[in-house]
Amino acid sequence: MQRMFLLGFAAAVLLAPAAAASETPTESLPRAVSAPQPPPVDPPDREAIDGAIRRGVEFLLERQNDDGSWGSHRTGRPVNIFAPVPGAHHAFQAATTALGVAALIETGGDHPEVAAALDRAEHWMALNLPRVRRATPRAIYNNWAHIYAVQALALMHRRHEGNSERQEAIQAHIEQQIDRLERYEFLSGGWAYYDFGTQTRQPSGPSVNFMTAAGLIALDEARPLEVDIPHGLIDRAVESIRRQRTADFSYVYSESWMFYPMQPVNRPAGSLGRSQAGNAALRIWGDEGVTDEVLGTWLDRLFARNGWLCIARKRPIPHESWFSVAGYYFYFGHYYAARCIELLPPERQEPYKHQMAHLMLGLQEADGSWWDFPLFDYHQQYGTAFALMTLARCRE
Repeated sequence: MQRMFLLGFAAAVLLAPAAAASETPTESLPRAVSAPQPPPVDPPDREAIDGAIRRGVEFLLERQNDDGSWGSHRTGRPVNIFAPVPGAHHAFQAATTALGVAALIETGGDHPEVAAALDRAEHWMALNLPRVRRATPRAIYNNWAHIYAVQALALMHRRHEGNSERQEAIQAHIEQQIDRLERYEFLSGGWAYYDFGTQTRQPSGPSVNFMTAAGLIALDEARPLEVDIPHGLIDRAVESIRRQRTADFSYVYSESWMFYPMQPVNRPAGSLGRSQAGNAALRIWGDEGVTDEVLGTWLDRLFARNGWLCIARKRPIPHESWFSVAGYYFYFGHYYAARCIELLPPERQEPYKHQMAHLMLGLQEADGSWWDFPLFDYHQQYGTAFALMTLARCRE
């Protein structure tokens, strides 16, 4: 039991001291950052991309639980991360299911099997999302569930175009999840999944830019719908990420690292899995400092220095790799890199799509899944969902 608790601390140990992220005005930030250039790759065949997506979709269909969800608390590992029951697993399963829904909507096409799986998953979400809460004053994994629920529900809303009754019900669920994001917003703005501080009603620990970025991108998906997204919630989250951004557009681990920008975890290699989400979120919400040049530079760095993330992939202990990289940054980081590619002008996207597809195709498992960190029985499902949504953005 003690080892389990210590592993939980390992996942959050980087939330203590903190790095002096630049509070320099956006206009005075450098226009670009020098970056190594990735070696060229042969453009992957469209048929190969479609085939990988098809196998990934088949994996999700096969691994869907009878009740419509994805993932479970079951595990073959003797030691797992800190996850207080039952709340942590309500959150993990809800977040994993939301990602599965989003991936199938984006990549599953109009096959009857996919439609049936989505109907079951939507029913599960309608029943179970309202009960997802903070597991303990310390463990706030539920924020992952609220974020990806908003993203999946926004896609579900579009899926049911023409069915006003269904869309109204989905909209009510989106509003409820936004209310949860308000309730569990951290005092400094934005979101995180641990509060190792005073554990107050409104979480008082340091927010983390990568979760905050994921939240902002999910809320952007809901913007076209008639839902109330409080301006203050957005503004505080944006400012939190800006505070954690250094002058070279790396992002420190959390607000608690803002005064140690040259610690390994905060440097470009340690930031590879976070910088893409941070850049995408700030660009989407109007930060003019995140130019095409910045997006391109960090995409070049991601592909040229991908080994820093690859070395950590599938390692069982959080942050045990060089630059304190954790395995679960891998598909998360590449998904948000794909979102960065979308933000570039069309004429600049193609080389990055080729790099991304080449990488993703080489990492698919024999069973059609992708995974990066052994997390109970959620990792293959969430990894596959992220990889599918990433590959979907690599199609010409």
